[in-house]
Amino acid sequence: MKPKPRRLPGLLIDLDGTICLGDGLIPGAAEAIAQVRRLGHPLVFASNTLEHAAEFAARLTRQGIPTAPDEILHVPFVLACYLEQHTPGATVFCIGERSLIDQLAPHFRISENPEEIEVVVASSDLAFDFDKLNTAFQALRRGARFFATNLDPTWPGPNGELPDTGAIIGALEGCSGRRVETVVGKPSAYFARSALERLGLSPRHVWVVGDSLTSDVAMGKELGMTSVVVLTGVTRRDDLAASPMKPDHVIGSLAELPALLKSRAFRG
Repeated sequence: MKPKPRRLPGLLIDLDGTICLGDGLIPGAAEAIAQVRRLGHPLVFASNTLEHAAEFAARLTRQGIPTAPDEILHVPFVLACYLEQHTPGATVFCIGERSLIDQLAPHFRISENPEEIEVVVASSDLAFDFDKLNTAFQALRRGARFFATNLDPTWPGPNGELPDTGAIIGALEGCSGRRVETVVGKPSAYFARSALERLGLSPRHVWVVGDSLTSDVAMGKELGMTSVVVLTGVTRRDDLAASPMKPDHVIGSLAELPALLKSRAFRG
């Protein structure tokens, strides 16, 4: 009897640090995505990015990776779903980039008045200042809920790492005495379940590929997905030995992913 064909794993692939750094693609990324698509792997780009999915998809398409908006699962979408489930109709104050606020505004009332803020959301914000810190502090002291998009301390820019949401959370926790209640982006189980639903696959049939041990690999480990770390973003080879979070596979860049997928399929 002919053996049953092996099911190709679905792929959850990170963006920043894995496919791109800033506005530029990482060498070999476009070719790797084209190859895994030709092989027939279901694919979703799973990212803590705050950009509009349509804008990010258009940028990737211009750069040589044809992408539809529904192939990108990103934090603004997951956050809006979470808020609608757990705090419907809430008045929200968001420390974050304009793109995140714009994507929340159609669904929630956005306010900077601590007396009416019901939810504080911490996220990456290049314009973070004392006024934003104080508004969030006053709202948290009055009992507002405290959510965050992600825990990453840094994100990989084209010229090195930059402070990320973890720095904002640290400032808010430090002054308010409160601890963030829920994180909706990677590596949260809520984000992972949303990604699996988008793929239509169970965790054992999915590989998560990214540059962060504490985000991408942690999410894979939490739900039983195969994890692959690339060394083009925040993780360096020296970090692997010191970290308790061990990926299933380590590759230099996304360019090596098609060969890894083929070798694992061959081994059965």
